[in-house]
Amino acid sequence: MPNYRGGRINEEVKKEISDIIRNDIKDPRLTAMISITQVSVTKDLRYAKVFVSIFGKNEEEKENSFLALKKSSGFIRREIGHRINLRYTPEIIFELDNSIEHGMHIDALIEKTKEK
Repeated sequence: MPNYRGGRINEEVKKEISDIIRNDIKDPRLTAMISITQVSVTKDLRYAKVFVSIFGKNEEEKENSFLALKKSSGFIRREIGHRINLRYTPEIIFELDNSIEHGMHIDALIEKTKEK
């Protein structure tokens, strides 16, 4: 019988972190739109790698938002511990995910070649 516990934990952590970022973090440096693309929790529940995609006006706004997000990882970990009943509360590690921006760039290149 297959074990789906890892996937369920990943999705639950993703949902809760998204909710925490949207509703509970009051950092004024978070001005860009932040989207959680993927969460990968290790099997021993010690670490959670969170891939985020940040949409901002410029690179400086993106960097400031990402740094503010990294600084608030302790708060997010504490909130996850309160919301999800796990043996261990995973340490949150944020990674920048540029796959959406890369896809938009590829799409723009395809559209550009279609015009010619």
